[in-house]
Amino acid sequence: MGTMSEQQSVRPDVTVSQDAERSAFVATLADGTVAGAAYYHPLGDALVFTHTEVDPALEGQGIGSRLVAGALAAAREAGQKVVPLCPFVRAYMARHPEHDDLLRTYTDLGTRKAGPGA
Repeated sequence: MGTMSEQQSVRPDVTVSQDAERSAFVATLADGTVAGAAYYHPLGDALVFTHTEVDPALEGQGIGSRLVAGALAAAREAGQKVVPLCPFVRAYMARHPEHDDLLRTYTDLGTRKAGPGA
């Protein structure tokens, strides 16, 4: 068994795809294993991210970060904004200011706007 830094340096191949029926972006490993999902609710021109999960056996391998990065890239490509209610998505966006242009925050789920772009 390798050291913690050796284990963290091994990053599996991850493909992120959107599953509109489940309202989720899904992270799939090269062998077809579903490693996690980021769930959202569409709200106008925004995706409200509510929950992100990664298989506990696969945590610590950067899958969640790649999942969120893929979801944000898809949102950008579709011209959508992002409301990060999910703490993981919110923390990822806080660490990656290059996604600030996607950020839209709501109070009262859209009846009053606040934050960038409001």
